[in-house]
Amino acid sequence: MDTLNHLLRTSSTVSMPSPFQQCRGLIDQFRSLSLRAVAPLPSRTIPISSHHQATKRAFSSACIRQNWLIPKRGEKYPSRKGRPRVATGGSTRGTTVIWGDYGLRLKDHGRRISAAQLRVAEETIKKRLRGMRYRLFTRVVANIGVYASGNDQRMGKGKGSFDHWATRVAVSRVVFELSGDVHEQVVRDAFRLAGNKLPGLWEFCKKGDPPVMGITKLGNGVTVEDLLRPRRKLTADQLTAIAKEPAQSKAGSKAHR
Repeated sequence: MDTLNHLLRTSSTVSMPSPFQQCRGLIDQFRSLSLRAVAPLPSRTIPISSHHQATKRAFSSACIRQNWLIPKRGEKYPSRKGRPRVATGGSTRGTTVIWGDYGLRLKDHGRRISAAQLRVAEETIKKRLRGMRYRLFTRVVANIGVYASGNDQRMGKGKGSFDHWATRVAVSRVVFELSGDVHEQVVRDAFRLAGNKLPGLWEFCKKGDPPVMGITKLGNGVTVEDLLRPRRKLTADQLTAIAKEPAQSKAGSKAHR
């Protein structure tokens, strides 16, 4: 009994902490916490060399590469049939290998090539070089719509619905280029098979070959100035004589009447 009375007296004298005191104690404990002793997190950034920073952009605004055989957007109006470009002013653009080491170039004359034919030629090259390390470049884009009318349509233009996509390839234009760890004879064979799938005559060319103006290759003494100058040199007297010939022929025809 004495022990029980002693416990009751002690419990009545001890006071419980108030809620305000409990909250203040928690605030003091939070203040005692510090993040200075925590080790810093490891850096996840990749170091970039100064050469890379000087030559590369951190952000590129270039669009994603689209399909070279099917344009992203269709045609609003039907495109005209047109003709391939003829370099009458002495242009040699598109006749040399730029990106790769070898190229396939049109030889005979300009023509229109469909996207299906270009796809077959590309698949032929990839099938021949299967398992090898190479990169294939395309120098043309099939962005010209071809429209065809049915058999029950009357004669005349301005009719017909869309049929397929095509491209105009001028004479001496490089269509495919290739680079990589591939032997030259293997590339020649692949381009030969691709040329057999395409309409026209094709030739193999390498990087560093002279450009072509029309169907004439520059080099070996042939320059651009030689091709641009007139083939026939006439003196002033000859030019005046040629100018008088039409007038004399007209006068003779009137006399016969």
